[in-house]
Amino acid sequence: MDRPDLDAIIAAHAGVNGALLPMLHDIQRGFGCIDANAEAAIAHALNLSRAEVHGVVSFYHDFLSKRDPRPVVQLCRAEACKARGVEAMVSAAEAAAGERVRLTTVYCLGLCSAGPAARIGDQLHARLDAEGLIQLVQSA
Repeated sequence: MDRPDLDAIIAAHAGVNGALLPMLHDIQRGFGCIDANAEAAIAHALNLSRAEVHGVVSFYHDFLSKRDPRPVVQLCRAEACKARGVEAMVSAAEAAAGERVRLTTVYCLGLCSAGPAARIGDQLHARLDAEGLIQLVQSA
């Protein structure tokens, strides 16, 4: 990890109340992970223990301790999407993803009336059927 860039991200959040989560998101976005060195630097900057920082990093599924270069497809499996049939599509989506795409479960993308829904990056996809979901995974 390039220390000056990490230091710049940490400095951008210095003195801000509630800086931990925004800082973690910026580091995850910038480096693809939050490794042990980043956790230690964050803990020092925020006057927290490394265990406190690691507890937050390990609690949220968006934060990775090791970089994973695969594209990510987030599939909503909350109640509304379940009611609209997402569970019947999961095995086909997993087969389409194989080892090339990381298919992750999220609980609510905010498209409850237009599910099943998925997200790639910042782009949301709604009203998916099995064929549409497979195409989405294959295009990731």
